[in-house]
Amino acid sequence: MRRLGEELGFEAMSLYRHVANKDDLLDGMIDLVLTEWRLPAGDGAWAEAVKESAQSVHEALRRHPWAARLMTTGAGFRPARMRYMNSLLEALRRAGFDPDSTYHVYHVLDGYILGFSLWEIAYSTMAGEIEGPRAVKLMESIPWDEYTHLAQHRDQHMSQGAHREVSAFEVGLDLILDGLQKQLA
Repeated sequence: MRRLGEELGFEAMSLYRHVANKDDLLDGMIDLVLTEWRLPAGDGAWAEAVKESAQSVHEALRRHPWAARLMTTGAGFRPARMRYMNSLLEALRRAGFDPDSTYHVYHVLDGYILGFSLWEIAYSTMAGEIEGPRAVKLMESIPWDEYTHLAQHRDQHMSQGAHREVSAFEVGLDLILDGLQKQLA
């Protein structure tokens, strides 16, 4: 709280006029991030509603990378998060999943959305930390001729092309939703 007060140009004690403690501050910050999450729409195709909602969650976590890890703790269990969870569960039931299937489908979707977001945040952070001589040293340490598929993947990271126009998050989400629609049929 002292460091935050310094960053904001206030005494730490003056912050306590607005928040009870650090947990209260984090709860408020999480609540703001959760306002960016769209609930699955109650009308129309369930898969499209779930996809739009999932994209909003992923985009919010990318904008606020610090929040992704908090969502895996008790700090992330806020009233707005419960509304999101309930709405997603409702969308799955309305789609025709029975209670047992809904239980598993919900966890697959939640795990994918949060897990992919955490992976992407970690990867972006790591890529930003490995620059200049460290990056060159890392690239030189890998025997690329032994890992031809990895070398091709590396080249894709270093080049422009159609693969850059598609979000890996959306590709994975589409695969999951397509599989779920087949299961319902």
